[in-house]
Amino acid sequence: MFKIPFITAALIAVTSVAQADNVGFRTVGIGGEEPRPLNVALWYPTEDTGPNAIVGETPVFIGAPAIRDALPSTGVHPLVVLSHDYGGTWRNLSWLADELVEQGYVVAAPDHPGTTHFNRDRRQAAMLWERPRDLSRVIDALEADPALAGAIDPERIAAIGHSLGGWSVTALAGARFDPDLFARDCAAFAQSRSCINDDLDTAAPALGQDMRDPRIRGFVSLDLGLARGFTPESLAGMTTPALLIGAGIDIGGLPAEHETGWLAQNLPAEATETLMVPGAMHFSFLQLCKPGAEEMIEAEDPGDGIVCRDGRARGRAAIHDEVLNGVTAFLDRAIPSH
Repeated sequence: MFKIPFITAALIAVTSVAQADNVGFRTVGIGGEEPRPLNVALWYPTEDTGPNAIVGETPVFIGAPAIRDALPSTGVHPLVVLSHDYGGTWRNLSWLADELVEQGYVVAAPDHPGTTHFNRDRRQAAMLWERPRDLSRVIDALEADPALAGAIDPERIAAIGHSLGGWSVTALAGARFDPDLFARDCAAFAQSRSCINDDLDTAAPALGQDMRDPRIRGFVSLDLGLARGFTPESLAGMTTPALLIGAGIDIGGLPAEHETGWLAQNLPAEATETLMVPGAMHFSFLQLCKPGAEEMIEAEDPGDGIVCRDGRARGRAAIHDEVLNGVTAFLDRAIPSH
């Protein structure tokens, strides 16, 4: 939802999530010359032994080790697709991807055209309904070609997204967006940050279409926005297990009670878990920041240093630990081993 500076072989039918010794990584292009080609980052278990490279590092954010272009390990693995926020990139949730692969998951994260740091095309940004489709296209590609990241278990696929990515995975799981409902809500809560991004055409009739992918067996939203455009009726009818994680500290105009709370209020209670993270702010779900990063950003783009700010009583690493524990426990229930 927010602008983020870029300073961001033989297969064995094994279906359990096993500990993986090493993390493989590559980026691939999907879609070729199509109107919406995708750049996709892939993390996956590998039996290769190195050497490691630091993946996802920027002048501001800390990366994580992985073996570039390693061979995927044998076996069948569950898949998690990640969706970044407005103005972000696949790097933003790379810390979570690395941890999930170490537990045996394959993880894939596309850069969403129009709403990524590298592509700010306003026409693409306005086509919000394409974001969930981007994730479906990634799933299609991985299922069709095991050489990319290993064989995928089609019965064990989940989606995780932050901010606008949280909106995207909620739509992917079956929520229906009503532009008129959203407009009325914005008229009543004009101070909401969800209502003031001119690049996002929340009035487009195409947003009302069904964006559900039935392959999604569980989803996690991380402090999402635009939630109040999802109809209560569609949310009430969803059976896909959900984990709703909200930031305990409002950065202004995006209170978790207003956004994450809308989902929690309307999704079926028996399939929904909610976790409010004390000390977390909206950007606490991004990578760890390097020392001095906030000041560096402020010097270049005053006001944007907030991307490295968390509740002062709690560091981002501790917040990540709590989120990771919640996510892995949820995934163990939503897409369990057979």
